[in-house]
Amino acid sequence: MNPTLDDITARESRHIVQTYKRQPVAFVRGRGVSLYDTEGREYLDLVSGIGVVALGHAHPGLTAAIADQAATLVHTSNLYYHPFQGDAAARLAALSGLPRVFFSNSGAEAVEACLKFARRYWFTQGAKDRTRFVALQGGFAGRTFGALSVTHNDHYRAPFAPLLEGVTFVDPADPAALVAAVNDKTAAIIAEPIQGEGGIRPLSAPFAAAINDVCARTGTLYIADEVQTGLGRTGYPFYFQALGLKPDLIAVGKALGGGIPIGAALVSERVAAQISAGDHGSTYGGNLLGTRAAAFVLTELMERGLMDHVKTVGAHFERRLRALALKHPVIQEVRGVGLMRGLQLSIDAMPIVDTARGHGLLVNRTDEKVVRMLPPLTIQAAEIDRAVDMLDTVFASVAQGVQV
Repeated sequence: MNPTLDDITARESRHIVQTYKRQPVAFVRGRGVSLYDTEGREYLDLVSGIGVVALGHAHPGLTAAIADQAATLVHTSNLYYHPFQGDAAARLAALSGLPRVFFSNSGAEAVEACLKFARRYWFTQGAKDRTRFVALQGGFAGRTFGALSVTHNDHYRAPFAPLLEGVTFVDPADPAALVAAVNDKTAAIIAEPIQGEGGIRPLSAPFAAAINDVCARTGTLYIADEVQTGLGRTGYPFYFQALGLKPDLIAVGKALGGGIPIGAALVSERVAAQISAGDHGSTYGGNLLGTRAAAFVLTELMERGLMDHVKTVGAHFERRLRALALKHPVIQEVRGVGLMRGLQLSIDAMPIVDTARGHGLLVNRTDEKVVRMLPPLTIQAAEIDRAVDMLDTVFASVAQGVQV
């Protein structure tokens, strides 16, 4: 018998460090785009674990691969070889064009690896004072110290200062500010091709061009933070490709394991050539369970038409959301690409999130006034229609001051 929501919350209140503002629901099982709570109620999930559960909940093929690996061998450490790191790395290389991979356990760890490798590159070149980074206003890279140092929001940063020195933040609407910020002390520029936590904001073509130009002119490395945008979320393998960006390093996480924790730093040959044994490491990084899950997810992405599906249903999603915005003046803008969508509101988004949950629909609030939606990449057009119809009801009830 499953514990009740009250049982779960009471135990957590006594023993869990209170870093999360959880919503009043506990999930115990899932299938496809649906989650089920402790009372057996179904929810249509447009959050997918914050963009993690790319193949949907309890995907039969991924479940079988994980179960088989768990029953065979889970972990041996990076002291030894095993079959799945090379398999997953080869697939990531084929998708990204960067030939080398370092496996970690999360997207934040992947960002940390990229920052370290950028500094190592210049250290090996003899430019030992080339240690600075340029990051973007509105950018989010993670909660560990290096990743937090290139995250802009002071709400995340202030309690943990001082952070990594030598980070300059520029406005992504101002290409000239980027050019002015880069100098002969800059190791790398780090930027999400679409800001996720910052409100689903794609980089503009002029800003992407400025990144390419300044990197080509100065030799500065570009780190593409594709933790949220990467691996088919936008209908592209990585969204830097749609913008014509040319990264030297790419941070990957979230969707890579389909729910099994794994991240990766993808590295160009010129940067990888400057990295030596012992420069970085991870006890769990690249373990058999994680990389087998990643290899399965990447196979689905590359060989089962999943990216074409995302483009098709993503276009349908956009049409439905734009029609929704025409009905509800509180929606000021529809942003995003593929199955990474945001509704910019004129009000705080939390009442929409709470009311939607009451209707059996899970969406997410980010940047205070943005409703973020990151459904499983396997979502079907009919499920999108169902979700948008539910949002229509939600916006109407919130406008009337009625929350279910």
